[in-house]
Amino acid sequence: MRKIVLYTLMSLDGAVDDPDRFFIQPGERTAVPEFDDAMVENEERVIAAQDTVLLGRGMYDQWARFWPTADDQPFTRFINSVQKYVITSSPLSTAWHNAEAVHEPVVQFVQGLKARPGGDIGIHGSIELAQSLLAAGLIDELQLVVGPTVGFSGRRLFPGDDQVRRLDLVRARPTPSGSVLLTYSVGREGA
Repeated sequence: MRKIVLYTLMSLDGAVDDPDRFFIQPGERTAVPEFDDAMVENEERVIAAQDTVLLGRGMYDQWARFWPTADDQPFTRFINSVQKYVITSSPLSTAWHNAEAVHEPVVQFVQGLKARPGGDIGIHGSIELAQSLLAAGLIDELQLVVGPTVGFSGRRLFPGDDQVRRLDLVRARPTPSGSVLLTYSVGREGA
């Protein structure tokens, strides 16, 4: 069975709304964010295993306008060519290569998608979608890039919903810019 892998950038205190601000260059408090070589290598490893991406409608609308003309490799090449399923209740208004709207219930669709042959299924951004799939027990792995910053407002990946989740640490690696790359396997209740 295929794995659902959530890849997200976050601040140390769990904010996920403004990832461009989470990665501050060493020794600087207001510098341009830095995505260091270790983070790029990690991203390359994660996306190399994925042949499908799930997106929420808001993320799709933003990304369909940005990524087709962007040149931020390796992600641009990946996201423009990979099969994208967009969870939405309305037709897609912006065309993007290999993008398909999904109108059926998300849990049912994702269960069926996981049962098909293929590589990993990625979730990049799309925090509401990620939260709903976490709550449904459908995410298998978290790939977290945690920036050395705190104090951001906005959404958190894990809202204070009092739901206890068991995460098993697979890998932890610091990067030269002070970020931490964390890989967790999401434990199942009763497992």
